[in-house]
Amino acid sequence: MTKEELGTLVLNSQDSLYRVAKSILRDDDDCNDAIHEAIANAFSNIQSLKKDKYAKTWLTRILINECYQILKKQSKNLPLDEQSYSIDYTSNEDYYDLYNAIMNLKNELRMCIVLYYVEGYKIKEIAKILDTTESAVKKRLVRGSEKLKIDLEGGKEI
Repeated sequence: MTKEELGTLVLNSQDSLYRVAKSILRDDDDCNDAIHEAIANAFSNIQSLKKDKYAKTWLTRILINECYQILKKQSKNLPLDEQSYSIDYTSNEDYYDLYNAIMNLKNELRMCIVLYYVEGYKIKEIAKILDTTESAVKKRLVRGSEKLKIDLEGGKEI
């Protein structure tokens, strides 16, 4: 893949990259920092991309790693009582409950839900991005969907 092709991929993936970063970091400034770092790392390490058809998966994995680096730095700098996040609900209020339920999922479940249902990645690609097995992704999708259903129905288990 050439740098021009990577640039085109980055431009075409801006919304997707933001949504993935937002599902981990929640703060817009942190999301932007992670995205910029991921793009810089992708351009610096473009030679490590083995197959062009996996370029978006590769870029998403770099972004997720950057997001975790930011979280790691933040957790070292904050007292334990300040490590919870406030969620910004400035987007469409019709999705407030869904967004709140997704953001309250454990990280491993939330990432699978966002990558599969929001970003449209296939299970095989998610497994590659998250460095896990396809069966683990399937289990997380089922558990995450069940948890969302319970949360959205007012806490009643069915």
